[in-house]
Amino acid sequence: MSKTEATQDSAPKWMGPSPEQLAAHRISPRFYNSDLAPSRKEGRSWTAYSVFTLWANDVHSLGNYGFALGLFALGLGAWQILVALLVGAALLFFLLTLSGFMGHKTGVPYPVMSRIAFGVHGAQLAASVRGIVAIAWFGIQTYLASSVLNVLLITLVPSLQSWADTEFLGLSGLGWFSFTLLWIVQVIIVSYGMEMIRKYEAIAGPIILVTFVSLAIWMLSRVDFSISWAREDALSGWPMWMHILGGGSLWVAIYGTFVLNFSDFTRAAKKKGSIVVGNFWGIPINMLVFGLVVISLAGAQYTIDGTVITSPADIVQTIGNPILLALASLALLILTVAVNLMANFVAPTYALTNMFPRHLNFRSAAIISAVIGFVILPWNLYDSPVVIVYFLGGLGALLGPLFGVIMVDYWVIRKTKVNVPQLYTEAGDGEYFYHRGINWRAIGAFIPASLISLVFALVPAFAGLSEFSWFSGAGIAAIIYFIIARRNFTFREVDGEEIAVPTTH
Repeated sequence: MSKTEATQDSAPKWMGPSPEQLAAHRISPRFYNSDLAPSRKEGRSWTAYSVFTLWANDVHSLGNYGFALGLFALGLGAWQILVALLVGAALLFFLLTLSGFMGHKTGVPYPVMSRIAFGVHGAQLAASVRGIVAIAWFGIQTYLASSVLNVLLITLVPSLQSWADTEFLGLSGLGWFSFTLLWIVQVIIVSYGMEMIRKYEAIAGPIILVTFVSLAIWMLSRVDFSISWAREDALSGWPMWMHILGGGSLWVAIYGTFVLNFSDFTRAAKKKGSIVVGNFWGIPINMLVFGLVVISLAGAQYTIDGTVITSPADIVQTIGNPILLALASLALLILTVAVNLMANFVAPTYALTNMFPRHLNFRSAAIISAVIGFVILPWNLYDSPVVIVYFLGGLGALLGPLFGVIMVDYWVIRKTKVNVPQLYTEAGDGEYFYHRGINWRAIGAFIPASLISLVFALVPAFAGLSEFSWFSGAGIAAIIYFIIARRNFTFREVDGEEIAVPTTH
């Protein structure tokens, strides 16, 4: 064998479309690369279990426990908390299934999906809003996980306490070590692509479920399985129902990010049934288990000493046995990394790839996202109410209007008909070029809905409506877009198999 032949045999082979096929569909490198291309239907690897483990990890995040335990602190009892969570779960099951079906049918990630409604250039708005929120929360969640690692390290090696007493740029020496270590671990995992994330979530999911169920059983055993089902000053009447409905609405708002970019994951789903089954077991059923754990933890601790806990970490730190404390802390670390990967790493990675497809792939975009999440010193963001409430809260209020426009455009206006190859062309007569690449009708629906959503979310005078800001934004945007959307057009359905690539990342 000649040297040339050996080199050709060892070089990675491009398994996607040929240059001739791309040229036939007028595919532009400004909008297309192997990460943004449609995923080929044959070889998709995400099963119902893959989808389920996404929710097995994310639902049991420390942030979600803090939210649900907060309902107990507000005065809701056991059954009220369960009703609030199940109301939110029912809505989420419906919304996420709709969003998931879009990804399965087209095979494209969220930034490309946004081109359908907003145009090939206008989609940068939708992708950027989602990406900025995610990058900030990636850094914050990594910081919160590093705090758990600090406790674990000091428990195992008490002499490290001296590291915790020194501070640089707002973080202790031990904090810098823990944060950097967890940051590196996440970068390594995500640099191997979506398939590695799927494998990690599949392993982490059962660990998380077993850990929290075991923690709940342990707490119940401490009170002989007899807990306080409500606080002594529990709510009743109309205030109780407002908190129940508000809690269900906020539960949906928490997942306002996921209902947008769920296609990033379901584009690799083997079949639509995988999405339905995975969502069913992962959302309503898993959230019921989550609710029972919340009730057990909150009610048991309240029975013991009248304390209203704010996080499972409060209970973990009371475990006297160092080995059990280490195992529980390790499980919390596995959980936080799992949540961060799926909720806060994938979205900005695709958003950056969408901005610079000729220069970035999934791995390089992931590293850039991680670097940004590091250099913003997220612990300072987390300690700033202004940043959390007004910046991140304001951006979060924009997610509902984006969802409203995208869903109405796809399901109501187009009736699911998408010309996938046209999502990657910059030709002036392209179906999604609209006016210079922007669908100003979608922008026209997004802006007023966003302003109203921001007012509800951020203005103190509307505090009573803040819990419903996501729904108000989504609903108003959907109605406006339904009225002004272009209809004098024949929508064509063309799949993207001719320009699709294998699902290998």
